[in-house]
Amino acid sequence: MADMSPLFRRRPPRDRLVTLIRKPGCHLCDDAQVVVEKVCGDLGVPWEQKDITEDRELHAQYWEQIPVVLVDGRQHTFWRVNEDRLRKALTD
Repeated sequence: MADMSPLFRRRPPRDRLVTLIRKPGCHLCDDAQVVVEKVCGDLGVPWEQKDITEDRELHAQYWEQIPVVLVDGRQHTFWRVNEDRLRKALTD
């Protein structure tokens, strides 16, 4: 019998959150945003962006990796965002 506890239940995409951590003037960040907007728009997933130049903690943690994509607060990828991989992470 499958475990149906809240930890093991699949969450619908609309209940997920994607966070794009970026900085101004970053062309890789712009490219990542295009992918995040497309995938999240297609799936109805809310997303947000955070600027590392405005947050010391994010800057200290991610400055060498931006852009960084988090899914539900956990690091999904950095530098380049693969559309298929992000879509799979949000629907599995």
